[in-house]
This record gives sequence, structure tokens and C-alpha cells, in this order.
Amino acid sequence: MEKVNQTFFLSHGSPMLSIDDTLEARQFFKSWSGKVFQHKPKSILVISAHWDTEFPSVNTVLHNSTIHDFNGFPDPMYKLKYEAPGAIALAKRVRELLMGGGMKRVDEDTERGLDHGAWVPLMLMYPDADIPVCQLSVQSSQTGTYHYNMGKALAPLKEEGVLIIGSGSATHNLRKLDFSITNGSAVPWALEFDHWLRDSLLQGRCE
Repeated sequence: MEKVNQTFFLSHGSPMLSIDDTLEARQFFKSWSGKVFQHKPKSILVISAHWDTEFPSVNTVLHNSTIHDFNGFPDPMYKLKYEAPGAIALAKRVRELLMGGGMKRVDEDTERGLDHGAWVPLMLMYPDADIPVCQLSVQSSQTGTYHYNMGKALAPLKEEGVLIIGSGSATHNLRKLDFSITNGSAVPWALEFDHWLRDSLLQGRCE
């Protein structure tokens, strides 16, 4: 079995990424399989910031529907679909690993499709939608150490041909976003956290 040996955290940005060709990040995602990561994975596990549950949950569906979990955007965006096959075997493997790693409960959602934290970047990265995809929820009520331990439990998937993608943003507070004030530059509190996150990762901090 081919190894993937890579895990990525991707900032999926605004849902406008799905249609606005002027966004620089869109070009990055479109170049993914040609320049960034040329290995085609057997399946994909996406941990999206837009699926937040009390307990870890995986979606177990045959075919992923497209969840348009945003409001106030141009009409064409609500017609977009990314119907990648589901990855039921991967979902059950994720559940097995998490339970083996100490999680007392991992739920299976037999109806949920892909939220925009998953399908927007994936439709640019893998436009053929031919790779099975599973989503895993986050628990914002839990700590960073809790999620770090989840990651450790899932590490064997990299040896099993699975591409693991964390999708979200290092900071996210649209109510504080005012381009007329920041002129497109990062606000101090966001920059401070970004530097802390970078340094923590480089120093191997997990608590």
C-alpha cells in the first residue's frame, strides 16, 4: 500500500473561492495536483472547522451531498455541486483509531455531506471528484491537547494511502474584519496569534 506521509492544514478562505478567479488562493488550489502534491491519495479525510459537534463524528455516506452552509453570496454558488463518493471504510477506520486512542464515543452520521470547508477547496484540488472523501468533526468545547491527541491517533492513516486535510483558518472573526481600517493587512491580535501558532508548531509544543 502506498504511503501519503503528508498532512496539510489549509485555509479555505471565503466561499467566494469557489467562483472568483481573481483570488490568489484559488490559483494555489487549482495547481495542487500538478505542483503542490502530485501523489493521488486512495481517500481523503477532511477535518473542517465548519462541523462542530459535542462528540467526534464521521460521515458514513455512499455519495457526498454538497452543503451550502453560507448566506448572502451570489446565486451561482448555491448551484455548485461536488459529489465525491463517500468513504465509509475510512470513516469506520477513523472511528476505530479514535476509540483505540482513548475516545469514549465516536458517532457516525449517515446523512451529512460535505460542508464548504471541504468541498470548496476540494473542487479546485481534485475537480474530477473521483476520490472518496470522509469528514470528521471538531469539538470546539475541548482543548488543543485533546485535538492533538486525536491527530496522534489518526497518524497511521498516512501509512494507508489517506490524505489528511485540516480545513479552516488560524483566526476567524468576521465581526472584527474591517478592510477600511486594516487596508487588507492583518490586525495586531490576529498577527500575534499567528506568530504564537507558528512558534508553537516549530517548537513541537502540544499542550
